[in-house]
Amino acid sequence: MNQDDRRKYLIEGLLKERPEYENMQIPSDAGKQKILLRSLMNIRMPKKMDYAFLQIQDAYLSEENEKKGIVTLADIREAQPDLYIWKGDITRLRVGAIVNAANSGMTGCYQPPCHNCIDNCIHTYAGIQLRNYCNNMMIEQGQEEPTGQAKITPAFNLPCDHVIHTVGPIVQGKLTKEHERLLISCYESCLRIADENEVKSIAFCCISTGVFMFPNKRAAELAVQTVKQYKEKTKSKIKVIFNVFKEEDERLYNQLLR
Repeated sequence: MNQDDRRKYLIEGLLKERPEYENMQIPSDAGKQKILLRSLMNIRMPKKMDYAFLQIQDAYLSEENEKKGIVTLADIREAQPDLYIWKGDITRLRVGAIVNAANSGMTGCYQPPCHNCIDNCIHTYAGIQLRNYCNNMMIEQGQEEPTGQAKITPAFNLPCDHVIHTVGPIVQGKLTKEHERLLISCYESCLRIADENEVKSIAFCCISTGVFMFPNKRAAELAVQTVKQYKEKTKSKIKVIFNVFKEEDERLYNQLLR
């Protein structure tokens, strides 16, 4: 079965779960099929899926992730000892863990389909197992995830080993010391849980700087400061990648580290 066959199989399987889409025609264009598949995965609520579907999904995502190009730590220039800056898609990184800027529900971004937030991207390319795993974790917890903490999960079809999920502070209006305290807690919690699980390298996204509206400059300053202080205090040997997507953030981290 090639990628086209796998993609159609997956779309058909997801459409069968939703009676309201029973008459939907699958587009012939591969690009449109990819958008449809991602959309169906994005809106799928957590629930079991049969083994055959998961096998084909895993084969499909594995090949898609390889096509995007895997990036290892050896491909990234060290900015300072154990500290790196890399601009690009965090789902391409083959590292110990990548950090997901999650919401308090912790099961991914559902709407709109194909929303380009990091939460949506990570769940898309990890596969539906990640949402199911997170859902079981949250059912066991019995409440929404507090801001500033962290949880670690398998990465499933992503090239990294783990995903560490953290809920950053939402800044509505003026930035406060409490916002800063909570963002610092996010970085510390992620580093601590990584070390507890013997993760050797971790890639941080720019937590809270997107729709959560934390000012980019101050977020970068706190990120670098917190990581350096944590490593100095704990003597941790973990290697830290500051993953950026915008040129503004790349410039800020370069100023802070280079």
